[in-house]
Amino acid sequence: QVQLVESGGGLVQPGGSLRLSCAASGNIYAIYLMGWYRQAPGKQREWVATITDTGRPTYTESVKGRFTISRDNAKNTAYLQMNSLKPEDTAVYYCHANGINWGQGTQVTVSS
Repeated sequence: QVQLVESGGGLVQPGGSLRLSCAASGNIYAIYLMGWYRQAPGKQREWVATITDTGRPTYTESVKGRFTISRDNAKNTAYLQMNSLKPEDTAVYYCHANGINWGQGTQVTVSS
């Protein structure tokens, strides 16, 4: 079993930046993929970004060029650096491991 704890959410103005962290514990050696999904009010959860254990990232189209996913295997932590934030990025962001284990979510609000 893998436990995930997210942090780093908050309120930011449009154009601002935030960095989310996702710390993993437990059976970390079984983790291949780590990534982020988000869910805005009244909408379905959508995929944001994924990174493999070798550091290969993929992104949904709407965040390409603005978000960067990274991973520190020594710290068992994944990060999501979010720049040039837009109001439509407002959502609860969830970290996952292998698409099976999920964190509790962290709120990101982009508003002036």
